[in-house]
Amino acid sequence: MLNRIWLIFFVAALLAIGVSLVQGEWQVLSTAVEALFASAKLAAEIALGLIGVLALWMGLMRVGEKAGVVGAIAYLFEPLLRRLMPEVPRGHPAFGSVTMNLTANILGLDNAATPLGLKAMQDLQSLNPTKSVATNAQILFLVLNTSSVTLVPVTVFLYRAQQGAAAPADIFLPILLATTASTLVGVLVVAVFQRLSLFNSVIMAYAAVIFGGIAALVFYLGTLSASAIGSLSTALGNGILLLLIFSFILVAGMRKVAVYDEFVSGAKEGFEQAIKLIPYLLAMLLAIALLRASGALDYLLHLIAIIVNTVGGDTRFIDALPTALMKPFSGSGARAMMLETMQHYGVDSFAGRLAAIVQGSTETTFYVLAVYFGAVGIRNGRHALVCGLTADFAGICAAIGVCYWFYG
Repeated sequence: MLNRIWLIFFVAALLAIGVSLVQGEWQVLSTAVEALFASAKLAAEIALGLIGVLALWMGLMRVGEKAGVVGAIAYLFEPLLRRLMPEVPRGHPAFGSVTMNLTANILGLDNAATPLGLKAMQDLQSLNPTKSVATNAQILFLVLNTSSVTLVPVTVFLYRAQQGAAAPADIFLPILLATTASTLVGVLVVAVFQRLSLFNSVIMAYAAVIFGGIAALVFYLGTLSASAIGSLSTALGNGILLLLIFSFILVAGMRKVAVYDEFVSGAKEGFEQAIKLIPYLLAMLLAIALLRASGALDYLLHLIAIIVNTVGGDTRFIDALPTALMKPFSGSGARAMMLETMQHYGVDSFAGRLAAIVQGSTETTFYVLAVYFGAVGIRNGRHALVCGLTADFAGICAAIGVCYWFYG
């Protein structure tokens, strides 16, 4: 699958460059070459930047596992995860690392989420009979990450505040609705591919508790100001993070675990993992950079505009589509598109709000796929990409629908 996708990216970029040359836009050649070398530099910078946080969290996770804290956390969600990942045996460490990663994502702890996700993928890989082919559990885990629910996307609020939004956090509920739709569709599509039964008492009970908690949180946050929401989110995330770290170390100390030796051992694994990521990151970033620099995404946007105009649809959402089209490929690219949309149309315009909602409700699917699968050497992702992109598409459609509902 990845071989075909990579080739398709290059073919699409070549066609787009050809069209630009026919139109006399010779600067596309230099732009494409610059993008190739910039992607190589970016791949190394990302991998090197991950060394510290990967070493930190792999070391802490090793201590937490030895202390039994990770196992205790896993116990809370193992009944649910066992039904979603039936091939993972009862009591396996993967349940703990998966739970830790999803918790970090929900709290918006980006620096912790990626290292914890790589640890979870590594634990799931230990059960993989064919190391180069993704298992069902790994695919479900990746889709949960590409469609991850972040309860309070503080960074999006911050960008809106910087652009002068009247109420930076007023898109909180639209983002939550859109990202929830993305996650639900992602899980449903994976369930269809893997023939999972979602309609059983355990999954329904967990769903009722989770959605009940989200509803209660939404109701409570609705009573707070934008600054109070940001402060609460930051304090809650950092507080839980510190609580986990201290619990790992102190409980391990009480149980006579060699905390320093275990931390160093885990940190060494994190260092090695970060270096292994460079070729996989480079391959994906190279194709994405070329696709973007060639103008292929711009041509797709123009085609969508023609279709919507032909059927007489409302075209206001098209102004925010650059962010939506870029998000599955590049987080930084989508952020730049969002800021450009805000500056051009106004931060509180329909397009400005929609771009922010899309930015906060979808994930960088190709990056996640390259990093997580690349970390464990998986070359055949099976239906992972289809499920991830379907979740992205659902999130984007939900973002558009919710934006018309709230601000149309």
